[in-house]
Amino acid sequence: MVNYCDIITFGSATWDIYISPKEMSIISSPDFISGEAIAFNLGSKIGLKDTSFNIGGGGVNAAFTFKRQGFKVAYLGSLGTDILGKEIINKLKIAKIETKLIQIVKSAPTNCSVIFNILGKDRTVMIFRGASEKLKEIKFKKAKWYYLAPLSGKLAKTTQEIVDFAFKNKIKIAFNPGNSQLSLPSKKLKKIIDKVDVLMLNQEEAAILTKNEYKKEDKIVKDLIDLHKGITVMTKGDRGVTVISEGKVYVKKTKAIKAVDKTGAGDAFNSAFISGLIKYNNIEKAINLGFKNASSCIKKQGSTNGLL
Repeated sequence: MVNYCDIITFGSATWDIYISPKEMSIISSPDFISGEAIAFNLGSKIGLKDTSFNIGGGGVNAAFTFKRQGFKVAYLGSLGTDILGKEIINKLKIAKIETKLIQIVKSAPTNCSVIFNILGKDRTVMIFRGASEKLKEIKFKKAKWYYLAPLSGKLAKTTQEIVDFAFKNKIKIAFNPGNSQLSLPSKKLKKIIDKVDVLMLNQEEAAILTKNEYKKEDKIVKDLIDLHKGITVMTKGDRGVTVISEGKVYVKKTKAIKAVDKTGAGDAFNSAFISGLIKYNNIEKAINLGFKNASSCIKKQGSTNGLL
């Protein structure tokens, strides 16, 4: 069978609603993990300074980067029958991302997120996971690469099925596990990781996977070397990235950039890193492309609007 395309991305597709409330306070409280919370007047109508709508989700964000980097791309995921699902498909088609592998489900509406962007602080995201978790009976197609963004809830159990098909058919695999996938039984997760070409994590996910404290970066890296024999990427937010390949550890810092919106920054780096790896077969060039794409992404609101 001839390859269907260069890359097929798996993961969520989401309709993102950005809001900027006029009347909002940030309060300090030990009741919250971050130590801070957003507060509104209960029972009031809260005016908004601005609002905007964009598409996002790990599978979609990656697909946009790969397409803009010149690859033939398909997105495989599930959407509801609602107007949001139809609009996501429309935007994918406009971008010339293949949509024939998308499943349309009647049992749940399309994923939706409400994002509070707080200038000078961070963003807070309210997530509704709907249709994306209803993906089933995947009709696999061959490609040169599979890119697995986080699969949440019950859908995490399909990770092994996807990876096994790719491994059997000599399709290279980039895997960015989410919390649900990291919560799979240890032996099952290890079997999945053993078949993956590129494992991509942020430092929090790497700490969970290696069962280390978040701040013990050296121990995390040491354990990642033992855990995965392929290329391993650990992003560290504003502090840069650590990449492990063939026993060599690359530690690269990134320049501080004033962010308009950090939503999708991790997806932007990871997908551009894979793009660079395919194009150049060079770790440092792949890292640089990842940094450029992530930096461009956070300069605009919306996880797909600033991608290179």
